[in-house]
Amino acid sequence: MNPIKIGVIGTGSISSLHLQAYSNNKQAKLAAICDINQERAKQTAKQYGVDKTYFDYRELLADPDIDAVSICTRNDTHAPISIAALEAGKHVLIEKPLARNVEEALAIQEAARRSGRILQVGFVRRYDPNVQLLQQFADQGEFGELYYAKASTIRRLGNPGGWFADVTRSGGGPLIDIGVHAIDLCWYLMGRPNVRTVSANTYTRLGNRSNIQHLSFYKAADYDANLNTVEDLANAIIRFDNGASLMVDVSYTLHAKQDEGSIRLYGEKGGFEIDPAIAIVTEKHNTILNIQPQTDSSAGFNADAAFGNEINHFIQCIATGAQPISPVEDGVAMTKILCAIYESAASGKEVQL
Repeated sequence: MNPIKIGVIGTGSISSLHLQAYSNNKQAKLAAICDINQERAKQTAKQYGVDKTYFDYRELLADPDIDAVSICTRNDTHAPISIAALEAGKHVLIEKPLARNVEEALAIQEAARRSGRILQVGFVRRYDPNVQLLQQFADQGEFGELYYAKASTIRRLGNPGGWFADVTRSGGGPLIDIGVHAIDLCWYLMGRPNVRTVSANTYTRLGNRSNIQHLSFYKAADYDANLNTVEDLANAIIRFDNGASLMVDVSYTLHAKQDEGSIRLYGEKGGFEIDPAIAIVTEKHNTILNIQPQTDSSAGFNADAAFGNEINHFIQCIATGAQPISPVEDGVAMTKILCAIYESAASGKEVQL
């Protein structure tokens, strides 16, 4: 079988995880790199031994040798680039979120349906080995019906600035950037139930806190301390048609003692934690048991393994025609949830979906 030739569009920080995973896949060949930052594109191509370098994604998409692309660009470019890629006959792996709003998400979905090509959304937490293990337990009925989930992704000082902090380019702040992972993961493991209502709050009390000294944090390549039009904190309760519910809070900046990441799901027969470390709670012989699975990733999320699984799955779907476990339809559904959270917070009212 000839290798599937890959073009990577966007060479920011997240792209390195895509590039390394493709490099490790024997069925894939990195064939082209594209970035509007010409120097960065050239350096990345040299680092990974890629022959072709483009500075305009349209030129890459016109290359008949390219079979598929990873889109690792900022949120406001997701819709135009992915639609153009699908229309050019390329398979697409697009970083989360799928889009900034529902209109863009639906346009991408329609383009995917017209093209007949695969579009896989980069909900990388679904591909985490720990999550896949827990999914197997859930599928076997170990936890019974999962009816309640709690997720927190708290940064006390973690606003990347730049386009991340510009709502016109990002579509939102911590909710759409990092909260999407927690919400999607809970929704996915709960069986992707239909959403009934969303009630939410957002806060813009602290700004980007660029005045803080003695602590470092990740900054976007276009960091600008004077630009911040996104929320500091969002929280929500999401109710589903089957009676289940999810509570979530997520922040870029908060007066918290430390950063926090926790994802917990509870069922009729047992429950489990994903973050900060995998753990299972169950009952046997009238006794409550805390179980610690023995895995290579038991300490927590393994980004290299998850991205490796994600890329391998993408390549396998292209090769076999199978549908990905994170299809465009799930990207649309998640965009609707995120937008409902922002709508509820802005109106001060519960939103029905």
